[in-house]
Amino acid sequence: MGCFITMEGPDGSGKTTQIQLLRDYLSGKGYDIIVCREPGGTKISEAIRQVILNKEFTEMGNMTELLLYAAARAQLMEEVIRPALKEHKIVICDRFVESSAVYQGIARGMGVDLIYEVNQYAIGDTLPDLTVMIDIDAETGISRKKQQAELDRMERETIDFHKKVVSGYREIAGKYPERMLRIDGRASIQEIHEQITAAVDKIIS
Repeated sequence: MGCFITMEGPDGSGKTTQIQLLRDYLSGKGYDIIVCREPGGTKISEAIRQVILNKEFTEMGNMTELLLYAAARAQLMEEVIRPALKEHKIVICDRFVESSAVYQGIARGMGVDLIYEVNQYAIGDTLPDLTVMIDIDAETGISRKKQQAELDRMERETIDFHKKVVSGYREIAGKYPERMLRIDGRASIQEIHEQITAAVDKIIS
């Protein structure tokens, strides 16, 4: 099997930058890399993404949101992630089930156990070999997002919601230290990159 790495963190934590740096680093070492994102990564999952993040759909119920994320994840697993791992590729995914545990389970108050139970149908026994969580405060993250682009439905949530997301990530990272690496997002881009590559090198060596 290949290696499955996921990148997590609050909105604006710098995940995208670090994924690009990690992809370039591993490609430079000769590895075959697949990069995907959640929700998205397939034709069907990207269509679901348009529904989930549509800022006009403010009436969306929490359970609808949870099931849409799980559906997009199930399609990505079937169409992209599992086949790539079987071909001994390294898969780097921008968000995975921990995002649902935090955003829906904790910030929405649905309960972490429910999230993992529902998503068991989507992911089966395929868990990341490493989950990197870049930790920043809510105010910094959202101010970064506002500078980058127009905010989507999730990013437009209240600052209290985003604070729950931050504390939720810290809670989850503390619960699964054996597979989650928590990195201080206040460090420089290069420092964060070096911490990530050190952890990834240990797994794939």
